[in-house]
Amino acid sequence: MADSFYPPRHLYYDGQVQVGSGAIFRSIDPSTAQPLADIHAASNSDIDSAIQSAQRAFHHWSTTPPILRSRVLLKAVQLLRDRNDEIARTETQDTGKPFSETSTVDVVTGADVLEFFANLVGAGGLNGETTQLREDAWVYTKKEPLGVCAGIGAWNYPIQIALWKSAPCLAAGNTMVYKPSEVTPLHGQILAEIFTEAGVPPGVFNVVQGGGDVGAYLTSHDVIAKVSFTGQVSTGKKVASSAAAGMKYTTMELGGKSPVIILPDADLEQAVDGAMMANFFSTGQVCTNGTRVFIPNDMKEAFEEKLLEKMKYVRAGDLMDMNTNFGPLVSEMHYNKVIGYIKHGLEKDRATLLCGGPDYPRDLPGLEGGYWVRPTVFTDCTDSMKIVQEEIFGPVMTLLTYKSVEEAIERANATALGLAAGVFTKDLNMAHKVIAKLEAGITWVNTWGESPAEMSVGGWKQSGVGVENGKRGLEAWVRNKSTLVDMSGTVPTVFSKL
Repeated sequence: MADSFYPPRHLYYDGQVQVGSGAIFRSIDPSTAQPLADIHAASNSDIDSAIQSAQRAFHHWSTTPPILRSRVLLKAVQLLRDRNDEIARTETQDTGKPFSETSTVDVVTGADVLEFFANLVGAGGLNGETTQLREDAWVYTKKEPLGVCAGIGAWNYPIQIALWKSAPCLAAGNTMVYKPSEVTPLHGQILAEIFTEAGVPPGVFNVVQGGGDVGAYLTSHDVIAKVSFTGQVSTGKKVASSAAAGMKYTTMELGGKSPVIILPDADLEQAVDGAMMANFFSTGQVCTNGTRVFIPNDMKEAFEEKLLEKMKYVRAGDLMDMNTNFGPLVSEMHYNKVIGYIKHGLEKDRATLLCGGPDYPRDLPGLEGGYWVRPTVFTDCTDSMKIVQEEIFGPVMTLLTYKSVEEAIERANATALGLAAGVFTKDLNMAHKVIAKLEAGITWVNTWGESPAEMSVGGWKQSGVGVENGKRGLEAWVRNKSTLVDMSGTVPTVFSKL
C-alpha cells in the first residue's frame, strides 16, 4: 500500500509484535484525509493464537499477589505519564481531536484509572468477607478473576477506553485480548508495549486488529469469559446477545441522547458554557453528549444571544496548536452521517438553524480535504424531530423550550436511552430533586462531562449494562466464591439410624 506517516501496526501477543495474516487496512488522518498507517488485521487463527497466549498467562497472573500486580501496573502508569505528549500526538492524528484535548484529557484520564485500580487492589480491594455463623462454623468469600476477557474499544477515546477496560481487568487478575476500533487503531500496540516494558508478563494483555468480523469472532469465542464493549446501541445489542448465548459476563457502554435542563434561576453564562461543553467538546463525538438542551420559555432569547456570542470561541484549525479546541469528524463515513442529520434538520424537521449548517467550513488552509464540519445549533425544536430523537454523535445542539420544570423532566425522560443527564441552577435543593427524577445513570449538577476514576459510570435503559470505574467497576471483573467451614467434628445428616 502507499507510504504513510507511521510504520505498519500489527497484532500483539506472547509479549511481542506479531504479523497478522488477515487483510491490510488503513488508518486515516481525519484533518486531511491522508493515510497514517497500514494496519494488519487478524485472521481467525491469529485470534486463536492471541487467546491461547492469554490462557497460558492466566494462571501465573491470577495467582500473583494483588500487591505485586499493583506495583507492575503503577510502573505502566508512570510510563504513560512520561510519554503523555508523544501518545497524545498519535491520538490527535488518529482521531482528529485537538492536541489541547488529547494531551490534557485522553492519556491523563486513562492513566488515572489505571492508577486507581492498581492502588485499589494493592490496598485490599479484592479482599473477601467472613461471617461467623455459630461457634463452630463460619463462611468466607473470595473475589476471584474471571479468566480470559475481551475488550472492544471505541474510536472516540481510543487509549482512554483501552485503559478503562484493561485497568480493572488486569488489576483483578484477568488477562485480556483487546481489539481497538478499526477507525482509530494506532494506540493498541503502543499500550501493549508499555505494559510489557512495565513488567506485565507476556500474554496478559494482547491486541488484535480488525473490523467487525474480528470483534465478532473474538467475543463469541468459547474461551472468553467476559466481554466489555463500548460503542453504538445496535452493535452492543448484537454483542450482548452473542455473549449471553455463551453465558459470558458483559459490560456494555452504549449511546445516549442526553438532556441538559437549564432551570429558570440558572446563571445564563454558566448555562451556555455547560451546553457548549455538552455538545462541542471532542467535536460532539462523546457518548454522554447533552444534545437536548431544555431552556425556559422566557430565557430563550437571552440564551440564544449569549450562545451566538460565545460560538466565536469554537476554534477549528491546526490540531497541534494549543489554541485549537475543535477538530474534524473522525472519518468520511461519519462525516456523511452527521451532515445527513444536519440536512434532515433543515429540510425535513424544519428546525430553525441558529448557526452552523451543512456547508463546508472556510479558512482552513492546508486542511481542505479533511472531515471538517461547522458546529451547529438548531432552535425551535420539538420532541418529535429526528434530530432530537436520534443520537447524531456530532456537534449538533438542539434547543427546546419548556413551561414548567415537571414538563421538562417528563420530556427529558421520554427516550429509550438513559446514559447521562444534567441540570444547571443556583438552587442546589432543586438540583437534587430534579436529578432524582431523571432516568440516567450518569448525572451532573452545574457542570458537564467530567468522569473521574473514582466515579462509577454506566447507562440505564438501552444505554448499557453494568458500570465502569470507581469501586463498583472492579466488581465487574471478578466472580464470587463462598465457602462454609464446619469445625464441629461431625457431619449433620438426616440419614442416621433411628
